[in-house]
Amino acid sequence: MTAEMNPGMTTENHATAAGTDPTVGKVRAAMLDAGLPDTVIVVPDSVATAATAAAVLGCEVGAIANSLIFDCGGAPLLILSSGAGKVDVRKVAREHGLPKIRRADPDFVLTHAGQPVGGVAPLGHPSPIRAFLDTDLAQYPLLWAGAGSHQAMLSISYQQLLATTGATETAVR
Repeated sequence: MTAEMNPGMTTENHATAAGTDPTVGKVRAAMLDAGLPDTVIVVPDSVATAATAAAVLGCEVGAIANSLIFDCGGAPLLILSSGAGKVDVRKVAREHGLPKIRRADPDFVLTHAGQPVGGVAPLGHPSPIRAFLDTDLAQYPLLWAGAGSHQAMLSISYQQLLATTGATETAVR
């Protein structure tokens, strides 16, 4: 691990139920398939929000890369956004010539990401999802993102996240 972790965190693959969760396993496999190391950690408490994840991980909330699935004209759209602010979906749609971007309901997210709201990872989805990467995340040497459950996170660099997701870099605020 390239970052200090708080006590109670584990890098053991099967440390908790979340560590054996098949959805987390798919994220681990996707990381390895992409040539990335398995940096998934499982924590005892929920890290479903950027604020709770930052507190548990001991990092700035801005270094949390939220994997947000939106409904964009009926198709899923992944916006990887810094936890430090909200996404301006009108701005993203306008700047990229997209139809209206709407907040997706939990069923839509689960269907397209294969992962629950609050645990969506930037990779490991059933099918590729068009993605945008918040340029505000570039300032952090290490990012943390959901890893398929409310108790699993992965660490990744901005460049790795960009390359792995095939995202388009953009300002989201």
